[in-house]
Amino acid sequence: MKKFFSYDPKLLVYGFLIVFFASYGQTFFISIFNSEIRSHYNLSDGEFGLIYAIATICSAFLLISFAKLIDYIDLRIYSLLICTGMILSCLAMFFFIKHVLFLLLIIFSLRFFGQGAMGHAGETTMARYFGNNRGKALSVSTLGGMTGVMLLPMFIIYLMQYYTFNQLWLAASFSIIILIPVIFLLLNDQVKRQINFKKKISHDSLNKIWRTRDLIKQKKFYIYLPLSITSSFVSTGLMFHQIFIFNEKGWSLIMMGNGFLFLGIFSIIGLIIGGPIIDKFNTRKTALTALLPLFLALLVLLFFNNYFSLLLYMSLYGLNHGLTTPFIGALWAEIYGVESLGTVKALLHAGGVFASALSPLVFGYLIDWGFGITTIVIISILIIIVSTLLPIYNKLP
Repeated sequence: MKKFFSYDPKLLVYGFLIVFFASYGQTFFISIFNSEIRSHYNLSDGEFGLIYAIATICSAFLLISFAKLIDYIDLRIYSLLICTGMILSCLAMFFFIKHVLFLLLIIFSLRFFGQGAMGHAGETTMARYFGNNRGKALSVSTLGGMTGVMLLPMFIIYLMQYYTFNQLWLAASFSIIILIPVIFLLLNDQVKRQINFKKKISHDSLNKIWRTRDLIKQKKFYIYLPLSITSSFVSTGLMFHQIFIFNEKGWSLIMMGNGFLFLGIFSIIGLIIGGPIIDKFNTRKTALTALLPLFLALLVLLFFNNYFSLLLYMSLYGLNHGLTTPFIGALWAEIYGVESLGTVKALLHAGGVFASALSPLVFGYLIDWGFGITTIVIISILIIIVSTLLPIYNKLP
């Protein structure tokens, strides 16, 4: 393990930080302000879910073309572009003009640069440069996201007592401004790193050039795609409507903050055990177990209501995220190699963003139509079962 951390520590820090600050575009962060946004624009759960879905779907389609730039341009320039976009997105939330089209544009921008481009940059960089240690490297970048999940909700909920919605988003934009020079410092040897990477992959037959049109013609892409994006669909839908779920369960806002602490802790546990498992065993087989914690979390949500069940639900939810991200991230590098990994993961990430757009919409209208947690949980469980069985049924290598 000491050898792993000493291999390229600055790049590991980059992966951690870029995914941590991608939190501003993640559903768990935006949903903290769900009530304020809906109140400001006079929207129902379903209407806000529709806007969120449209914005996220549009960002997913753009991401397919944009994110593959990471295969062709310097990582420092790519990082500067996406961080600048994130700064402008947070500033837009600060001004918060009361027009629904403006809200649509803000959500689009936050989702595209946050969940989309910044998350993609961290995952792709870790999977590309760390070879046989990519499982551990992906765990480090995912830890950045989990640190955001664990700390930011509690921090924001506390600050909301003293600062306005707008002021908090202004502070978020300043934090990204500070991040940019740190990234350039961490990547000051990127030219040398890229030259060494090119020399290494030139002797690997798996690392062919993959184009988007080639990927979408392959059966195995569609067999593994549902397994890869189901967690995004289910967890995003649950997180987006967490206020509704907590109210229906009788769980308070303070209890929710405590739950996020457990979510973060068990996400880290998932990362600690997930990375070494990936590096030791066949990823295509181990990835089939990635959704098991989410399946168990849904059963807890379905049958129990007490405080302990809240902590257990959030713990299993976190364990799922800790395992799923490195498992799925390493899966596609194992299938398609790393030279065109930016292109492969751009398509995959777009699929995940698309899935995360649909669930707030679907769950939101189910809520508007009078359906409760039971219906949402049963639908989610069925999707998990189908996604896991597809690779097994088709017996793909």
